[in-house]
Amino acid sequence: MSDSNLLWCDLANFYENGKKYWDSVPATVDGMLGGLSHVSSVDIGESIKFLKQFIQSPVSKTNTNYALDCGAGIGRVTKRLLLPLFKQVDMLELCQHFLDQAPEYIGDEMSRVPNCICSGLQDFQPEPYKYDVIWCQWVLGHLTDDDLVSFFQKCRLALTADGLIIFKENVSMNAEFDKLDSSYVRTRENYLGLVEQAGLSVIKETKQKCFPCDLFEVRMFAIK
Repeated sequence: MSDSNLLWCDLANFYENGKKYWDSVPATVDGMLGGLSHVSSVDIGESIKFLKQFIQSPVSKTNTNYALDCGAGIGRVTKRLLLPLFKQVDMLELCQHFLDQAPEYIGDEMSRVPNCICSGLQDFQPEPYKYDVIWCQWVLGHLTDDDLVSFFQKCRLALTADGLIIFKENVSMNAEFDKLDSSYVRTRENYLGLVEQAGLSVIKETKQKCFPCDLFEVRMFAIK
């Protein structure tokens, strides 16, 4: 989202307002999903199917040594999607109280989470050539367009040779701004344009199945 597209929201406090909202949210699965914890299993199931195409098919080249969970919260995606498939997972999360809850939520497998990084995506500086998969889910709406392009570019440099960025986000027919949590629901075309601006390409895209019809459409994109 470019600055000009943010004129109708509180640009000066865009990131601050988002953090204030999430700082007030309980460190639970229901808190992570905005009261929609009942969709968690369906969400994870479709994510597993999508991810396995790149790491467990006969023609897969992407390794399973190290993944990064962006907007990790208490570790719902880390625990249920990434740790079962990767040797190690780092968690990147804006709010420290979510990360503080992660060891209790994840349990013994937390030993395979070397780093819990408390940072906004716009400020994150990843190590180069580190991650096989960078997973971003329901978090990119908290970035402006310019910062999202920059984030994609930094993530590209953080990937291993056959690594991938995968993001899973709400999309709408028309761009919408949510004042409650200071986030932006982009159109599919907006996301595709930002991927292109970052010098990346979509190699696979799919729509989340079996979500309630009154929710936003959710799409998964694999880019590199």
